[in-house]
Amino acid sequence: MPDEAATVTTRPGAHASPVLEATGLSKRFGSREALRDVSLAAGPGELVAVIGPNGAGKTTLLSILAGIQSADAGSVATAPDRLGWVPQQPSLYGKLTVAENLRLFARLDGCADTEAAVGRMLDQADLRDRANDLASTLSGGNRQRLNVAIGLLSEPPVLLLDEPSAALDPRQRERLWQFIFGLAREGTAVVYSTHDVAEAERHAQQVVVLADGERLFSGSPRELKRVVGDSHGDFEAAFVAFLRQRGH
Repeated sequence: MPDEAATVTTRPGAHASPVLEATGLSKRFGSREALRDVSLAAGPGELVAVIGPNGAGKTTLLSILAGIQSADAGSVATAPDRLGWVPQQPSLYGKLTVAENLRLFARLDGCADTEAAVGRMLDQADLRDRANDLASTLSGGNRQRLNVAIGLLSEPPVLLLDEPSAALDPRQRERLWQFIFGLAREGTAVVYSTHDVAEAERHAQQVVVLADGERLFSGSPRELKRVVGDSHGDFEAAFVAFLRQRGH
């Protein structure tokens, strides 16, 4: 696993035109300001982690990027105009098999060749040997890989993941991240939210820190540690110190 992570420690899309660019996003729910003038960009093959305390606005941000919610202000652009969205709760049907789930969502996505899309995702997600298993019988890790595979059926250049490894054990998390690393190597930009700060440091080239709906930082994990003056220390401790410095 460390070797795989090491292959994506540079920012492969940092100097290319962004495939996802959000500018000045703001969102209110009644009197509560969930997002305030938040901007974000991701290049081809880049892994971007969105981190922050509970209630920071992470899920709201990703749902706006995915088009699930509309922003009150700001804009989102993708190039080309499509992306994959994987919510925290698996969007699949337990009474259908793995292949049947993929086939259903491929048709809903308007894939030109449904069977080709199903076969491609069975191979890419390493689920071919589970193709005829009911989704309800899958382990948490296999269910989450199927969930990600559904989001990839239309071959989007951008994949959005809300807490992708939540509730997975260490072995399941490793297999899921091997899958995600493969996508990044093929040029897919991956933007994911996580409560696991170590997961952000280990896997992301860019970290976006949100707190109370405001973007406080965007840069590499190493740069965040430098901001708090502890470039060789523990990233989680640096993250907590950074929030404290900013009054959170």
